[in-house]
Amino acid sequence: MSVTAAGDGPWLDDAAGRLVRPYTVSNGRTRPTTALDLMSQVMATGATPLGYLGPDHAQALDLCREPISVAEVSAQLKLPAAVTKVLLSDLVDCGALTTKPPEFYHKPTDRSLLEAVLDGLRRQL
Repeated sequence: MSVTAAGDGPWLDDAAGRLVRPYTVSNGRTRPTTALDLMSQVMATGATPLGYLGPDHAQALDLCREPISVAEVSAQLKLPAAVTKVLLSDLVDCGALTTKPPEFYHKPTDRSLLEAVLDGLRRQL
C-alpha cells in the first residue's frame, strides 16, 4: 500500500483510491455559486487568486491554463462533477478563472437531428 503525503498531492491509496472524501474537498457545499454546465469551457485568467486555496483548487487552476471543459477537469481531478463545479466556481468568484458557456450547433430538441439519430439507430438493429 502506497499513500502520498498531504504536501505531495491528493491523498491516494493504490488500492482504495482517494482518501479524502469529496464533501471535505468542497467544504460540505453541494452547489456552485456560478452556473456551470459539464460542457462549459473554463480558463485561467492569470490573476492571483485572493485568499487560501486548497490543493484541489490549485490542481484545478493548473489544469485550466488552456481552455478545458468542466467534465475534463472533473475527470483529471478524479472528483465527482458536482464537487468539481464547486471548486471551479470558487476560482471564478476570486477572479482566477473565466467561463464560457457551451456552444451548441443544434438545439437538443431539433426535430431533424432527433430523426437522424433515430434513423441511425434503426439501421443498427
